[in-house]
Amino acid sequence: MRNNKKVPGGAGALLAAGLAAFAYYKYSKMSEEQKRNLVGDLKDKAQNLYDQYVPTEVKDIFAKKGSANTESSFDEGSSYTG
Repeated sequence: MRNNKKVPGGAGALLAAGLAAFAYYKYSKMSEEQKRNLVGDLKDKAQNLYDQYVPTEVKDIFAKKGSANTESSFDEGSSYTG
């Protein structure tokens, strides 16, 4: 008797690959101005989502400047020989 198990996600992966190829095709046919507008719109939408849904405690963590976590010990001219 044959075992007819389907490959998990086979159809879904094929559909995702097809959609990605179509999106790449459409993007490659856009003018430079349309590409800039698309990226600008995405950045604006992402900023709005960030402003609306990210808690202020998390925003404060990312907004800290000059903390020990963000300063690089290996700037230009450092004597690290590791």
